[in-house]
Amino acid sequence: MTMPSPGAPAPAFILPDQDGKPHSLSEYAGKWVLLYFYPKDDTPGCTIEACTIRDQFEGFQNIGAVVLGVSTDSVVSHKKFAAAYALPFTLLADEHKEVVGKYGVFGEKKFMGKTYMGTNRASFLIAPDGTIAKVYPKVKPEAHAAEVIADLKALGA
Repeated sequence: MTMPSPGAPAPAFILPDQDGKPHSLSEYAGKWVLLYFYPKDDTPGCTIEACTIRDQFEGFQNIGAVVLGVSTDSVVSHKKFAAAYALPFTLLADEHKEVVGKYGVFGEKKFMGKTYMGTNRASFLIAPDGTIAKVYPKVKPEAHAAEVIADLKALGA
């Protein structure tokens, strides 16, 4: 599948969070949502990205934006990751790879000469009307939170 484009409706989903509680995209209607996809809990790039969002989380809260992190790791893995780094936002477990497919972020990857299937680091800024406001196909973990907050302000959030 390909990534949804700006202006397109954000694909609907229901996924469990790090406590096993289901979350649907529709429950965030009327709010800005940063839906960020990352490869794996507790790996260097993913930890940097999560901790940077954590450290700038007040900026998201001041705007009234919701942050949802998604990977194909389990609820148990997410609970450990969130606790280890005191993450104040929701992590969603897409163990069946349904949502990573809907958003076009699951595909072929290469690492150290080896090819495998996995989740690519990408994000989607979803507008209060449920459409994709911005797509971030290549995310730099250390700069992403500030970039999204600046974009939210520029979009009038």
